[in-house]
Amino acid sequence: MRLLLKTTLLIISIISFSTAYAQEGITTVQSNYTVEETANRLENILKENGITIFSEIDHQQGASGVDMELLPTRLIIVGNPNLGTPIMQCSQTAAIDLPQKILIWKNSEGIVQIGYNNPDYLKNRHSITGCNDVLKKIGGALHNFVSSAADG
Repeated sequence: MRLLLKTTLLIISIISFSTAYAQEGITTVQSNYTVEETANRLENILKENGITIFSEIDHQQGASGVDMELLPTRLIIVGNPNLGTPIMQCSQTAAIDLPQKILIWKNSEGIVQIGYNNPDYLKNRHSITGCNDVLKKIGGALHNFVSSAADG
């Protein structure tokens, strides 16, 4: 009986770790709008603030192109070389995570969310030193953009 209990607890711990790890480093905000409305609001906010929108990927559309279904899922790739370049100067491997990506999706419960890589996570992932002010500025900007797009 004790072995069964220990095995069950181990399995629960592994599942919990896997679920938490998948979300590690992602800051998420719930939106009051549809995925499309949220994306449009976000794009307008980014443009008003001089942030470059490099690309937008509609994953739902891509899935339908291969006869598969996916709930609305949009990825917007954004950046500002004035902020991203110093990060890469501090740690060149950060370039794999830059430009920044903002994901907007509708989950299985019908809730629309916006998520982005938290700059503190990137700092730890790439051992970034000497760029705390830039990382803080990026984090504050992302939070403001995403919150404004979600809340209105």
